[in-house]
Amino acid sequence: MASNFETLRSDFPILNQQVNDERLVYLDNAATAQRPNQVVDALVHFYQHDNANVHRGVHTLAERATSQYEAARAKVQRFINAAKTDEIVFTKGTTDSLNLIASTYGEANIQAGDEIVISIMEHHSNLIPWQQLALRKHATLKYIELTATGELDMADAANKITDRTKIVSVTHASNVLGTVNPIKALARLAHQHGAVMIADGAQAAPHMPVDVQALDVDFYAFSGHKMLGPTGIGVLYGRENLLATMPPYQFGGEMIGFVHRDDSTWAELPWKFEAGTQNIAGAIGLGAAVDYLTQLGMDQVQQHEQQLVNYLLPKLIAMPGVTVYGPQDLQHPQHPQHHTGVIAFNIDGLHPHDAATALDMEGVAVRAGHHCAQPLMAALGLVATARASFYIYNTQADADQLLTSLQATKEFFEHGTV
Repeated sequence: MASNFETLRSDFPILNQQVNDERLVYLDNAATAQRPNQVVDALVHFYQHDNANVHRGVHTLAERATSQYEAARAKVQRFINAAKTDEIVFTKGTTDSLNLIASTYGEANIQAGDEIVISIMEHHSNLIPWQQLALRKHATLKYIELTATGELDMADAANKITDRTKIVSVTHASNVLGTVNPIKALARLAHQHGAVMIADGAQAAPHMPVDVQALDVDFYAFSGHKMLGPTGIGVLYGRENLLATMPPYQFGGEMIGFVHRDDSTWAELPWKFEAGTQNIAGAIGLGAAVDYLTQLGMDQVQQHEQQLVNYLLPKLIAMPGVTVYGPQDLQHPQHPQHHTGVIAFNIDGLHPHDAATALDMEGVAVRAGHHCAQPLMAALGLVATARASFYIYNTQADADQLLTSLQATKEFFEHGTV
């Protein structure tokens, strides 16, 4: 592995190309990250040398596959400081993890008149499962609103979370605003009222140290593909005592203890929730991604991204005709590092899709749209934004190319309207 953030781009061959005759600047990391050679090599090695189904086989390849699959689980456990490997369930991704909770814990514990509290900044994956659960159960779905600066309004949270609240589910970091939410404080509020605390960690686990025990969350969900791993693999962390009482999410092979004609028993944790042949290679690839990030150090990953934000954000805010959304006070007294490498913006008079297309002509890959956060867009009075999102292999040169390309885009469209 390359030794520092300036040289590790060599581990990502996909970045070494031109797009539209310009150097590629990949700034769509909130949608999906790129994979280093080390992760690709782990996938290839598994398929070429160890490919077999896990857990049930006694032959050599099956034992090697099982060993690597369960070793990946142990790596994830250490990565987020879960108490036990039993608390780590492999899923398809964050969306699958959140649906698992809603379909098991939610179905069993939400009754008519109960409350589910989320925030207005949620990705649809952490909104629709609770919305639909509330509709099915005749429960009330409540939203924590934002402050004027794009942060979670904790005074509103204290009002919204009541003794009728059974579930609080909030993103650890916004996929639009870059806001890092005070999950530990929310967990304290939730627990004071007897509710469980769920955190959507899709935009946090890849970018900052996560300690689920210190955060005091009951569930934590994240995806492999946003943190250098393969697509189709994700993680649900759940407290052992909660997972033990939850019914299985799906039924079939791999999750059973014994099957009789008229009933069945379930496997122990965490396999009770892993029906069918799992994404074995994906889990092993995720383990390799965890190794890569662990070697870099998650404190250093966060610091690297913070340096890029500190460099870019003031310049972007100062650019005439550009509006930036989300927290902008980089010296926040309570949260000195409260903004991830996700920056949403718009160019005055230009649709975000047109802006993104123009930036692509300059080799800069950004995302444009509602970012699966339509209630947030409505709260901001917007239809869509452009979004640049940074990761470990991005550099100050990438930020400069974004700024240069934005200026060129503005001038082109300003000239075109004259």
